[in-house]
Amino acid sequence: MRGSAAVIGGGVGGLAVANGLLRAGWTVTVFERSGGLPGTGTGLGIWPSALRALDRLGVGPVARERGRAQPDGAMRRPDGSVIATLDAERIRRQHGEGVRLLSRPVLLGLLAEALPAGTVRFGAAVDDPAALADGYDVVVGADGIRSATRAAMFRDRYPLRYAGVTAWRGTVPLDVPAAGETWGRGRKFGVTPQAPGVTNWYAAVAAPQGFRPPEGDLAALRRWFGDWHDPLPAVLARIDPAGLLHHDVHFLSPLPTYVRGRWVLLGDAAHAMTPDLGQGACQALIDAAALSDALAAAPDVPSALARYDGVRRGPTQRMAAIAARAGRLAQVRRFVGVRDAALRLALAFGPPG
Repeated sequence: MRGSAAVIGGGVGGLAVANGLLRAGWTVTVFERSGGLPGTGTGLGIWPSALRALDRLGVGPVARERGRAQPDGAMRRPDGSVIATLDAERIRRQHGEGVRLLSRPVLLGLLAEALPAGTVRFGAAVDDPAALADGYDVVVGADGIRSATRAAMFRDRYPLRYAGVTAWRGTVPLDVPAAGETWGRGRKFGVTPQAPGVTNWYAAVAAPQGFRPPEGDLAALRRWFGDWHDPLPAVLARIDPAGLLHHDVHFLSPLPTYVRGRWVLLGDAAHAMTPDLGQGACQALIDAAALSDALAAAPDVPSALARYDGVRRGPTQRMAAIAARAGRLAQVRRFVGVRDAALRLALAFGPPG
């Protein structure tokens, strides 16, 4: 089947599904509210299942070339002692290849490069998705956690929920020897190599919604994490306040369907999850490949969208539930020995592929 699609949102999921639908012979227009692709952004771990989705979208080889292999990592206590390890070679054995690290701008760039000129309309916000319904066979809501498309479909019946933590993230001009997370009592700090000479970092602290440290973000981060093991003090010393991002962490109440009529949701618009498994971008890529495949193979739009909903809603909502449980573990302030045992057990069963 071929047709026309309006994609609302030019992020990872939106650009990915545009690639998939164009390869299937569809006519696609992407509406993106920002004026262009971002020049900066934090790192993403692209897991093997998402790399295979990129293969189906036609850009897998480029993603592997531009990414770098994720090294071994560890989950540690503030004194540096190891709780559990993440074995990169084990992932390769289990899934046939390892995780590739790409920054968000690099991933968005390679997805955009594969699209014909004019496919993406930058500076084109869509506040009323219904206005596109008559002009396209399918309207794809890839417009993020605060999706206008989802609001048009369900109003406020399935709200965002506060996850109980507030988070900071950014990059620093520093090489670190390995990726990893360090877990204290009700807070954690993580680092991931992003590119030569650049490290992605993030921090999360259990706090009431809307919490803002009175002494300022950077001062608070250095107070909370400055006496933790190396190389965290060096990372904290190199944080540029101008590039520091701070936001409360939310996740989406599970939806009963990702489809309504000719409207369909993917990525965070459909299943925004906490970042604890690092699966947000990966699941958006897999959504994009599944939706493209369904619309290419089915005889009509309703059966294609029903197939996509059946294939993706269950797995993504299970992933979101696992991420939420992992996030709650990070909020533990007492019985951290029991928490550490739970972390070791979780990693023993292997990470998601």
